[in-house]
Amino acid sequence: MLPKIPKANLHENIYTIPNILTASRLVAAPFIGYCILHDYHAMTLGLFAYAGITDALDGWIARRWNLKTVVGTVIDPMADKTLMTVLTVALAVKGALPVWLAVIILGRDVGLAISAIYYRWISLPPPKTFSRYWDFSLPSAEVRPTLISKYNTALQLGLMGMTTLAPVIPSVDMSSALGIMQYVVATTTIWSGASYIYSKDAVKILTPPPPPNGGEEKASGDKKEDNPR
Repeated sequence: MLPKIPKANLHENIYTIPNILTASRLVAAPFIGYCILHDYHAMTLGLFAYAGITDALDGWIARRWNLKTVVGTVIDPMADKTLMTVLTVALAVKGALPVWLAVIILGRDVGLAISAIYYRWISLPPPKTFSRYWDFSLPSAEVRPTLISKYNTALQLGLMGMTTLAPVIPSVDMSSALGIMQYVVATTTIWSGASYIYSKDAVKILTPPPPPNGGEEKASGDKKEDNPR
């Protein structure tokens, strides 16, 4: 008798503290946009600071207590990009951010979002159903940010932080510094978008290969040959 091989557990625990902190950033993003559009500058700065603190904290907790999850590698950049999208749109609407820079930032993020949807679908273990597609406890592909992408995220957040800080301290002229940062962010945004296209390590498919066909039938046939009538 051949030993029965247990099926691999493809699910993971997604209800970890780092993932909860990341999810809270997702929830905070629309409130930040609302505060920007209604000129609640102090509240905008406070929520933005909360997002920055939790962004650093969830990564540290995940590394310190080994709470890394595959879904965390997906929703963490998703939370960053959601926050960046809300900030970009809201600040551009208010005239605090140039429209040309908003187009560059949003265009890159739309391209990455389409790529993420594509890789999630092709790497999803069968059966490929709508409900399984949105079951993030079922990992299928892992996103690995490139080095320039990490720098770009930090620079974008720095620019957004300076832009939200400027109305809180109107006595300080930050126009020159903001102008320089805008061109720097435009450059790194285009560079980081290209890095995902040309880097072979940016996305790792986690779907295990299917078992070889005929293994069970062969074992059954061998058993019959060992026990002739």
